[in-house]
Amino acid sequence: MTKTLNVAMIGGGFMGKAHAMAYAAMPMFFWPAPAIPRRKVLVDITAEAARNGAERLGFDESAHDWKAVIARKDIDVIDIVTPNDSHAAIAIAALEAGKHVICEKPLARTGAEAKTMYDAAKKSGVINMVAFNYRRTPAVALAKKYIDEGRIGKILNFRGTYLQDWSADPNGPLSWRFQKDVAGSGTVGDIGTHVVDFARYLVGEISAVQAMVHTYVKERPLQQGNLDKLGASDKSGSGPKGVVDVDDEMITLLKFQNGAVGSIEATRNAYGRNNFLTFEIHGSKGSIAFNYERMDELQVMFADDPADARGFRTVYTGPNHPYGHGLWPIPALGIGYGETKIIECYDFFNAIISGKQPSPSFEDGWRVSVIADAILESGQTEKWVKVGN
Repeated sequence: MTKTLNVAMIGGGFMGKAHAMAYAAMPMFFWPAPAIPRRKVLVDITAEAARNGAERLGFDESAHDWKAVIARKDIDVIDIVTPNDSHAAIAIAALEAGKHVICEKPLARTGAEAKTMYDAAKKSGVINMVAFNYRRTPAVALAKKYIDEGRIGKILNFRGTYLQDWSADPNGPLSWRFQKDVAGSGTVGDIGTHVVDFARYLVGEISAVQAMVHTYVKERPLQQGNLDKLGASDKSGSGPKGVVDVDDEMITLLKFQNGAVGSIEATRNAYGRNNFLTFEIHGSKGSIAFNYERMDELQVMFADDPADARGFRTVYTGPNHPYGHGLWPIPALGIGYGETKIIECYDFFNAIISGKQPSPSFEDGWRVSVIADAILESGQTEKWVKVGN
Protein backbone atom coordinates (compact mmCIF):
# COMPACT_ATOMS: atom_id res chain seq x y z
CA MET A 1 0.00 0.00 0.00
CA THR A 2 1.35 3.43 -0.94
CA LYS A 3 2.49 5.47 2.04
CA THR A 4 0.67 8.69 2.91
CA LEU A 5 2.62 11.74 4.13
CA ASN A 6 0.86 14.59 5.91
CA VAL A 7 1.73 18.07 4.59
CA ALA A 8 1.45 21.34 6.48
CA MET A 9 1.71 24.31 4.15
CA ILE A 10 2.66 27.69 5.61
CA GLY A 11 1.08 30.35 3.40
CA GLY A 12 -1.97 30.30 1.17
CA GLY A 13 -1.42 32.84 -1.61
CA PHE A 14 -0.46 32.47 -5.26
CA MET A 15 2.33 29.96 -4.59
CA GLY A 16 0.16 28.11 -2.11
CA LYS A 17 -2.36 27.48 -4.87
CA ALA A 18 0.38 26.10 -7.13
CA HIS A 19 1.72 23.78 -4.44
CA ALA A 20 -1.72 22.57 -3.33
CA MET A 21 -2.65 21.74 -6.91
CA ALA A 22 0.58 19.74 -7.25
CA TYR A 23 -0.15 17.71 -4.11
CA ALA A 24 -3.60 16.82 -5.43
CA ALA A 25 -2.49 16.00 -8.97
CA MET A 26 0.92 14.34 -8.55
CA PRO A 27 -0.43 10.79 -7.95
CA MET A 28 -2.74 11.19 -10.95
CA PHE A 29 0.24 11.90 -13.22
CA PHE A 30 2.93 9.69 -11.64
CA TRP A 31 1.37 6.41 -10.62
CA PRO A 32 2.30 4.45 -8.67
CA ALA A 33 3.24 7.55 -6.71
CA PRO A 34 6.27 7.38 -4.40
CA ALA A 35 3.88 8.51 -1.64
CA ILE A 36 0.48 10.15 -1.39
CA PRO A 37 0.59 13.78 -0.22
CA ARG A 38 -2.23 14.47 2.21
CA ARG A 39 -3.11 18.14 2.47
CA LYS A 40 -3.40 18.11 6.24
CA VAL A 41 -3.03 21.68 7.57
CA LEU A 42 -2.88 25.10 5.96
CA VAL A 43 -1.36 27.87 8.06
CA ASP A 44 -1.90 31.56 7.38
CA ILE A 45 -1.43 34.83 9.23
CA THR A 46 -4.96 34.94 10.68
CA ALA A 47 -7.43 32.24 11.63
CA GLU A 48 -9.92 33.54 9.06
CA ALA A 49 -7.37 33.59 6.24
CA ALA A 50 -6.30 30.07 7.17
CA ARG A 51 -9.89 28.77 7.20
CA ASN A 52 -10.60 30.31 3.81
CA GLY A 53 -7.35 28.98 2.40
CA ALA A 54 -7.88 25.46 3.72
CA GLU A 55 -11.36 25.30 2.21
CA ARG A 56 -10.23 26.72 -1.12
CA LEU A 57 -7.09 24.59 -1.44
CA GLY A 58 -8.44 21.32 -0.06
CA PHE A 59 -6.68 21.03 3.29
CA ASP A 60 -8.27 19.08 6.15
CA GLU A 61 -7.50 21.69 8.80
CA SER A 62 -6.45 25.30 9.24
CA ALA A 63 -4.22 27.05 11.79
CA HIS A 64 -2.49 30.38 12.31
CA ASP A 65 0.35 29.30 14.64
CA TRP A 66 3.04 27.67 12.52
CA LYS A 67 5.18 26.81 15.54
CA ALA A 68 2.41 24.69 17.03
CA VAL A 69 1.85 22.94 13.70
CA ILE A 70 5.54 22.12 13.32
CA ALA A 71 5.50 20.56 16.79
CA ARG A 72 2.73 18.14 15.83
CA LYS A 73 3.83 14.51 15.55
CA ASP A 74 1.37 13.76 12.75
CA ILE A 75 3.00 16.24 10.35
CA ASP A 76 5.63 14.80 8.00
CA VAL A 77 6.31 17.65 5.56
CA ILE A 78 6.53 21.42 5.99
CA ASP A 79 5.98 23.47 2.84
CA ILE A 80 7.05 27.14 3.09
CA VAL A 81 5.30 29.53 0.68
CA THR A 82 5.61 32.74 2.69
CA PRO A 83 7.44 36.02 1.99
CA ASN A 84 11.21 35.71 2.13
CA ASP A 85 11.76 37.23 5.58
CA SER A 86 10.10 34.27 7.32
CA HIS A 87 11.78 31.44 5.41
CA ALA A 88 14.71 30.97 7.78
CA ALA A 89 12.77 30.89 11.06
CA ILE A 90 10.16 28.44 9.76
CA ALA A 91 12.62 26.18 7.93
CA ILE A 92 15.09 25.92 10.82
CA ALA A 93 12.31 25.12 13.29
CA ALA A 94 10.92 22.47 10.96
CA LEU A 95 14.34 20.90 10.33
CA GLU A 96 15.09 20.78 14.04
CA ALA A 97 11.75 19.02 14.53
CA GLY A 98 12.79 16.38 11.98
CA LYS A 99 10.30 17.42 9.30
CA HIS A 100 11.06 17.21 5.59
CA VAL A 101 11.05 20.74 4.15
CA ILE A 102 10.41 22.31 0.78
CA CYS A 103 10.84 26.09 0.62
CA GLU A 104 10.00 28.54 -2.14
CA LYS A 105 12.81 30.48 -3.75
CA PRO A 106 14.87 32.44 -3.07
CA LEU A 107 15.86 30.35 -0.07
CA ALA A 108 16.64 33.47 1.98
CA ARG A 109 17.26 37.21 1.74
CA THR A 110 21.05 36.91 1.88
CA GLY A 111 23.73 34.30 1.57
CA ALA A 112 24.44 34.48 5.29
CA GLU A 113 20.80 33.85 6.13
CA ALA A 114 20.65 30.97 3.63
CA LYS A 115 23.76 29.47 5.24
CA THR A 116 21.93 29.14 8.58
CA MET A 117 19.22 27.16 6.81
CA TYR A 118 21.72 24.97 4.97
CA ASP A 119 23.61 24.29 8.21
CA ALA A 120 20.36 23.28 9.94
CA ALA A 121 19.52 21.02 7.01
CA LYS A 122 22.90 19.28 7.17
CA LYS A 123 22.55 18.76 10.91
CA SER A 124 19.00 17.41 10.66
CA GLY A 125 19.66 14.83 7.95
CA VAL A 126 16.10 15.16 6.63
CA ILE A 127 15.11 15.82 3.03
CA ASN A 128 15.17 19.46 1.94
CA MET A 129 14.44 21.17 -1.36
CA VAL A 130 14.29 24.73 -2.65
CA ALA A 131 11.57 25.24 -5.24
CA PHE A 132 13.36 26.27 -8.43
CA ASN A 133 10.62 24.57 -10.39
CA TYR A 134 11.52 25.89 -13.84
CA ARG A 135 14.38 23.39 -14.11
CA ARG A 136 11.64 20.71 -13.96
CA THR A 137 10.34 21.84 -17.35
CA PRO A 138 10.88 18.75 -19.55
CA ALA A 139 12.63 20.80 -22.26
CA VAL A 140 15.11 22.14 -19.69
CA ALA A 141 15.73 18.63 -18.35
CA LEU A 142 16.23 17.51 -21.96
CA ALA A 143 18.83 20.24 -22.44
CA LYS A 144 20.63 18.91 -19.38
CA LYS A 145 20.51 15.39 -20.84
CA TYR A 146 22.03 16.54 -24.14
CA ILE A 147 24.78 18.44 -22.29
CA ASP A 148 25.61 15.49 -20.03
CA GLU A 149 25.77 13.21 -23.07
CA GLY A 150 28.29 15.54 -24.71
CA ARG A 151 25.98 16.31 -27.61
CA ILE A 152 27.09 19.96 -27.80
CA GLY A 153 30.66 19.31 -26.65
CA LYS A 154 32.52 21.59 -24.28
CA ILE A 155 30.33 24.48 -23.16
CA LEU A 156 31.70 27.83 -24.25
CA ASN A 157 29.05 30.32 -23.16
CA PHE A 158 25.65 30.78 -21.53
CA ARG A 159 23.23 33.65 -22.13
CA GLY A 160 20.12 33.86 -19.98
CA THR A 161 17.25 36.30 -19.56
CA TYR A 162 14.19 36.67 -17.38
CA LEU A 163 12.05 39.58 -18.54
CA GLN A 164 8.63 40.49 -17.14
CA ASP A 165 6.48 43.64 -17.18
CA TRP A 166 4.24 43.32 -14.12
CA SER A 167 6.05 46.09 -12.25
CA ALA A 168 6.65 48.42 -15.19
CA ASP A 169 3.65 50.56 -14.21
CA PRO A 170 4.73 52.91 -11.38
CA ASN A 171 1.14 52.92 -10.10
CA GLY A 172 1.36 49.24 -9.18
CA PRO A 173 1.16 48.69 -5.40
CA LEU A 174 4.13 48.43 -3.04
CA SER A 175 4.20 44.65 -2.74
CA TRP A 176 6.56 43.13 -0.19
CA ARG A 177 8.67 42.24 -3.22
CA PHE A 178 9.73 45.91 -3.39
CA GLN A 179 10.84 46.05 0.25
CA LYS A 180 14.40 45.04 1.08
CA ASP A 181 13.75 44.08 4.70
CA VAL A 182 11.17 41.51 3.53
CA ALA A 183 12.42 40.43 0.11
CA GLY A 184 16.17 40.90 0.52
CA SER A 185 16.48 42.14 -3.06
CA GLY A 186 14.23 42.90 -6.00
CA THR A 187 14.61 41.47 -9.46
CA VAL A 188 17.87 39.75 -8.49
CA GLY A 189 16.25 37.50 -5.88
CA ASP A 190 12.74 37.29 -7.28
CA ILE A 191 13.43 36.22 -10.86
CA GLY A 192 17.17 36.54 -11.48
CA THR A 193 17.86 33.59 -9.21
CA HIS A 194 15.87 31.34 -11.56
CA VAL A 195 18.36 32.11 -14.33
CA VAL A 196 21.27 31.64 -11.93
CA ASP A 197 19.82 28.23 -11.10
CA PHE A 198 19.67 27.41 -14.83
CA ALA A 199 23.29 28.47 -15.24
CA ARG A 200 24.50 26.30 -12.35
CA TYR A 201 22.31 23.35 -13.37
CA LEU A 202 23.31 23.36 -17.03
CA VAL A 203 26.85 24.79 -17.07
CA GLY A 204 28.42 24.60 -13.61
CA GLU A 205 29.53 26.73 -10.69
CA ILE A 206 29.89 30.48 -11.20
CA SER A 207 33.21 31.90 -9.99
CA ALA A 208 32.84 35.66 -10.57
CA VAL A 209 30.34 38.30 -11.69
CA GLN A 210 30.38 41.86 -12.96
CA ALA A 211 26.98 43.50 -12.76
CA MET A 212 24.87 46.59 -13.17
CA VAL A 213 21.75 46.98 -11.03
CA HIS A 214 19.20 49.75 -11.32
CA THR A 215 15.95 50.92 -9.73
CA TYR A 216 13.58 52.68 -12.13
CA VAL A 217 10.56 53.30 -9.88
CA LYS A 218 11.63 54.88 -6.60
CA GLU A 219 8.23 54.84 -4.84
CA ARG A 220 4.88 53.11 -5.19
CA PRO A 221 1.35 53.40 -3.74
CA LEU A 222 1.00 51.64 -0.41
CA GLN A 223 -0.74 48.30 -0.73
CA GLN A 224 -4.02 47.80 1.09
CA GLY A 225 -4.29 44.49 2.96
CA ASN A 226 -1.81 41.63 3.30
CA LEU A 227 -2.45 39.79 0.04
CA ASP A 228 0.50 39.99 -2.35
CA LYS A 229 -1.12 41.59 -5.39
CA LEU A 230 2.07 42.09 -7.42
CA GLY A 231 1.45 44.79 -10.01
CA ALA A 232 -1.61 43.34 -11.64
CA SER A 233 -4.41 45.03 -9.73
CA ASP A 234 -5.44 47.96 -7.54
CA LYS A 235 -3.27 50.43 -9.43
CA SER A 236 -3.52 53.95 -8.15
CA GLY A 237 -1.64 57.15 -8.88
CA SER A 238 -3.04 58.89 -5.80
CA GLY A 239 -2.80 58.25 -2.08
CA PRO A 240 0.19 57.65 0.17
CA LYS A 241 3.30 56.08 -1.26
CA GLY A 242 6.23 54.14 0.10
CA VAL A 243 9.88 53.90 -0.86
CA VAL A 244 11.12 51.14 -3.18
CA ASP A 245 14.56 50.12 -1.90
CA VAL A 246 15.32 47.13 -4.14
CA ASP A 247 16.54 46.67 -7.70
CA ASP A 248 14.26 46.68 -10.75
CA GLU A 249 16.86 45.41 -13.22
CA MET A 250 20.16 43.62 -13.26
CA ILE A 251 22.60 42.75 -16.01
CA THR A 252 25.65 40.68 -15.17
CA LEU A 253 28.58 39.03 -16.87
CA LEU A 254 29.55 35.59 -15.60
CA LYS A 255 32.73 33.55 -15.29
CA PHE A 256 32.32 29.83 -14.66
CA GLN A 257 34.80 27.62 -12.84
CA ASN A 258 35.08 25.38 -15.92
CA GLY A 259 36.20 28.27 -18.13
CA ALA A 260 32.87 29.06 -19.77
CA VAL A 261 31.62 32.64 -19.85
CA GLY A 262 28.13 34.09 -19.87
CA SER A 263 25.61 36.79 -19.11
CA ILE A 264 22.23 37.24 -17.42
CA GLU A 265 19.67 40.00 -17.80
CA ALA A 266 16.62 40.16 -15.56
CA THR A 267 13.98 42.85 -15.17
CA ARG A 268 10.34 43.25 -14.17
CA ASN A 269 10.05 46.48 -16.17
CA ALA A 270 10.05 45.17 -19.76
CA TYR A 271 6.71 46.11 -21.32
CA GLY A 272 5.52 43.34 -23.62
CA ARG A 273 7.44 40.57 -21.89
CA ASN A 274 5.28 38.37 -19.68
CA ASN A 275 7.41 35.45 -18.55
CA PHE A 276 10.33 35.64 -20.95
CA LEU A 277 12.66 33.16 -19.26
CA THR A 278 15.27 32.03 -21.77
CA PHE A 279 18.72 30.59 -22.19
CA GLU A 280 21.03 29.91 -25.11
CA ILE A 281 24.10 27.74 -24.65
CA HIS A 282 26.87 27.36 -27.22
CA GLY A 283 29.31 24.47 -27.16
CA SER A 284 32.17 23.22 -29.26
CA LYS A 285 29.84 20.78 -31.07
CA GLY A 286 26.49 22.56 -31.12
CA SER A 287 23.99 24.88 -29.42
CA ILE A 288 20.79 24.71 -27.38
CA ALA A 289 18.15 27.42 -26.91
CA PHE A 290 15.02 27.56 -24.74
CA ASN A 291 12.19 30.06 -24.20
CA TYR A 292 9.74 29.32 -21.37
CA GLU A 293 6.94 31.10 -23.23
CA ARG A 294 7.23 28.18 -25.69
CA MET A 295 7.91 25.66 -22.96
CA ASP A 296 7.16 22.49 -24.97
CA GLU A 297 9.99 23.32 -27.39
CA LEU A 298 13.77 23.00 -27.28
CA GLN A 299 15.85 24.47 -30.10
CA VAL A 300 18.94 22.39 -30.86
CA MET A 301 21.75 22.53 -33.40
CA PHE A 302 24.38 19.79 -33.67
CA ALA A 303 27.54 20.64 -35.61
CA ASP A 304 27.94 17.08 -36.90
CA ASP A 305 24.68 17.25 -38.85
CA PRO A 306 25.05 16.98 -42.64
CA ALA A 307 26.02 20.28 -44.22
CA ASP A 308 22.69 20.57 -46.00
CA ALA A 309 20.73 20.12 -42.74
CA ARG A 310 22.69 22.29 -40.35
CA GLY A 311 20.76 24.84 -38.36
CA PHE A 312 18.43 24.98 -35.39
CA ARG A 313 15.68 22.38 -35.26
CA THR A 314 12.73 22.23 -32.87
CA VAL A 315 12.30 19.26 -30.56
CA TYR A 316 8.77 19.07 -29.12
CA THR A 317 8.88 17.38 -25.74
CA GLY A 318 6.63 14.41 -25.06
CA PRO A 319 6.61 10.79 -23.89
CA ASN A 320 10.19 10.07 -24.99
CA HIS A 321 11.71 12.91 -22.99
CA PRO A 322 12.38 13.55 -19.28
CA TYR A 323 9.24 13.06 -17.13
CA GLY A 324 7.31 12.17 -20.31
CA HIS A 325 6.04 8.89 -18.87
CA GLY A 326 3.90 10.78 -16.37
CA LEU A 327 2.63 13.64 -18.49
CA TRP A 328 0.70 13.68 -21.75
CA PRO A 329 0.83 10.95 -24.44
CA ILE A 330 1.44 13.21 -27.44
CA PRO A 331 4.41 15.57 -28.00
CA ALA A 332 3.47 19.26 -28.02
CA LEU A 333 0.05 18.53 -26.53
CA GLY A 334 0.96 21.27 -24.10
CA ILE A 335 2.07 21.60 -20.50
CA GLY A 336 2.04 24.61 -18.21
CA TYR A 337 3.34 26.07 -15.00
CA GLY A 338 1.27 23.57 -13.01
CA GLU A 339 3.04 20.59 -14.51
CA THR A 340 6.44 21.93 -13.40
CA LYS A 341 5.10 22.00 -9.84
CA ILE A 342 3.66 18.48 -10.20
CA ILE A 343 7.06 17.22 -11.35
CA GLU A 344 8.74 19.08 -8.50
CA CYS A 345 6.35 17.42 -6.04
CA TYR A 346 7.08 14.01 -7.58
CA ASP A 347 10.85 14.47 -7.24
CA PHE A 348 10.50 15.76 -3.67
CA PHE A 349 8.40 12.81 -2.53
CA ASN A 350 10.69 10.41 -4.37
CA ALA A 351 13.56 11.86 -2.36
CA ILE A 352 11.69 11.42 0.91
CA ILE A 353 10.92 7.77 0.21
CA SER A 354 14.41 6.97 -1.11
CA GLY A 355 16.23 8.98 1.55
CA LYS A 356 18.40 10.64 -1.11
CA GLN A 357 18.70 14.43 -1.14
CA PRO A 358 17.14 16.00 -4.25
CA SER A 359 18.47 18.85 -6.32
CA PRO A 360 18.08 21.75 -5.87
CA SER A 361 18.61 21.27 -2.14
CA PHE A 362 19.16 23.88 0.56
CA GLU A 363 22.84 23.73 -0.39
CA ASP A 364 21.92 24.81 -3.91
CA GLY A 365 19.66 27.52 -2.50
CA TRP A 366 22.51 28.82 -0.36
CA ARG A 367 24.95 28.86 -3.30
CA VAL A 368 22.46 30.77 -5.45
CA SER A 369 21.99 33.29 -2.62
CA VAL A 370 25.75 33.80 -2.40
CA ILE A 371 25.84 34.50 -6.15
CA ALA A 372 22.94 36.97 -5.74
CA ASP A 373 24.93 38.76 -3.02
CA ALA A 374 27.92 39.00 -5.36
CA ILE A 375 25.74 40.45 -8.14
CA LEU A 376 24.38 43.13 -5.82
CA GLU A 377 27.86 43.94 -4.51
CA SER A 378 29.23 44.22 -8.04
CA GLY A 379 26.33 46.49 -8.98
CA GLN A 380 27.41 48.85 -6.21
CA THR A 381 31.18 48.70 -6.76
CA GLU A 382 31.07 48.44 -10.57
CA LYS A 383 33.85 45.85 -10.33
CA TRP A 384 34.28 42.10 -10.81
CA VAL A 385 33.34 40.25 -7.60
CA LYS A 386 34.48 36.74 -6.87
CA VAL A 387 31.74 34.41 -5.64
CA GLY A 388 32.47 33.37 -2.06
CA ASN A 389 31.56 30.28 -0.07
